[in-house]
Amino acid sequence: MRNKLRPKGRPEDEKLSVGATFAYGFQHVLTMYGGIIAPPLIIGAAAGMPSTEIGVLIAACLFMGGLATLLQTIGVPFFGSQLPLVQGVSFSGVATMVAILDSGGGIQSIFGSVIAASILGLLIAPIFSKVIKFFPPVVTGTVITTIGLTLMPVAANWAMGGNSEAEGYGSMANVGLAGLTLVIVLLLSKVGSATISRLSILLAMVIGTVIAAAVGMADFSAVPDGDIVAFPTPFAFGMPTFHIAAIISMFIVILVTLTETSADIIAVGEIVDTKVDSRRIAAGLRADMLSSAVSPVFNSFTQSAFAQNVGLVAITGVRSRWVVSAGGLILVILGLLPILGRVVAAVPTSVLGGAGVVLFGTVAASGIRTLAKVEYRNNMNLVVVATSIGFGMIPIAAPTFYDKFPDWFSTIFHSGISSAAIMAILLNLLFNHLKFGNSDKQSVFVAGTGRVVSEADLAALADGDRFEGGKLIDANGVEVAVESAEPVDAESPAAARSGGVPAADEKSDPEVPVRPERTT
Repeated sequence: MRNKLRPKGRPEDEKLSVGATFAYGFQHVLTMYGGIIAPPLIIGAAAGMPSTEIGVLIAACLFMGGLATLLQTIGVPFFGSQLPLVQGVSFSGVATMVAILDSGGGIQSIFGSVIAASILGLLIAPIFSKVIKFFPPVVTGTVITTIGLTLMPVAANWAMGGNSEAEGYGSMANVGLAGLTLVIVLLLSKVGSATISRLSILLAMVIGTVIAAAVGMADFSAVPDGDIVAFPTPFAFGMPTFHIAAIISMFIVILVTLTETSADIIAVGEIVDTKVDSRRIAAGLRADMLSSAVSPVFNSFTQSAFAQNVGLVAITGVRSRWVVSAGGLILVILGLLPILGRVVAAVPTSVLGGAGVVLFGTVAASGIRTLAKVEYRNNMNLVVVATSIGFGMIPIAAPTFYDKFPDWFSTIFHSGISSAAIMAILLNLLFNHLKFGNSDKQSVFVAGTGRVVSEADLAALADGDRFEGGKLIDANGVEVAVESAEPVDAESPAAARSGGVPAADEKSDPEVPVRPERTT
């Protein structure tokens, strides 16, 4: 039973019984398990690694995710937000890492770029916590959407079999198995309990693998090879190499990771109902970057807060950071069992493809949900989003587009995520911060979306009200007084969330009659 008596101090410092602490902690692990094993699977497959080596990557990512979670939740001076945040390998860098592999850098170049970029991120963390206004939802939403879209070709390749040179690649058997896994995900999401629904991807992968084994499409012969229990070997794949183009490309990913973690810290602070200031954000970002810098030593990648676990805190109402610390300890234990990594690596790629359609699509949908919070009235935000996403889709639509460019340029922009991030950041600065020369009217690119009036504005009107000559007139011909909206500070969270423009629901009190605004 959960202790209903909360301490007088911070809500996140609440302590439950040992049994409840580890039970809720295990739930956090199950919620993020599918997400934490997907990046090493993608990167390992892209690097052409055998299942035994991919198993090493998976175990390393579990191990480092657990250590990073412990640092973030327990905290030491200057490191750790001491909030219920689960850490794990960030999806943000997957597309860029695959691009580094495609450029011939190898896994060692990925590790080197992560170390160097994370150290730079560690240095700028205190500054970044104060300039997050330059990375509003119009930027982060665009980047997250592009991440999901960029990974969809990976899901398609998996569904076809994963190896274009293997026999049966693209066969109906492979695609059919992927489709069956996708159907299972959807059915579990619809008819299952709340717990089953949240675990639908993981359960569908298990069921799909069992079906694959029954029809002879799964090979677990390599699972017994290697140690059952082992401490991750430092630099198991060789010493990291450092290439400037790869580091620059990865540093863009680090900026995105810092933005995502900052948003998660702020969000979980609101959910927990505790104070979160720039100092606490900076401590959380330092923990993020220190974990990311150390991860390659133990064969893992960039670390960041998992947004799905922030949602789990809201759903369960369990606000204790010690619960998440218990989840981190469980992850460390799982990381010391490489045999589990080999089991996961033996899952047929077609099964991963079916689950990947939903998994990667969820990433894109999360970005779209973020973009839905952006204010598009009387600004160029829609143009920022459209141009940035279009720019990010170029490497997907035309993979050879940058082949004739200099190597350093090609490495950076061959990744759709890097392309979209650079464009979104620059355009946001140009239109929302350097406002000299901006028109007071909306962009012509937005004009075709139609005019709408909010429900709050309509509720303030009475039958017969009309708008004439810049004045609101009631049914009796009497002018209705219009109260001006409260000015919004450009530094406020409301303005930051909408790219420097106050959101519609923050412009005025809905109970005060106001002039109905039109959105085009």
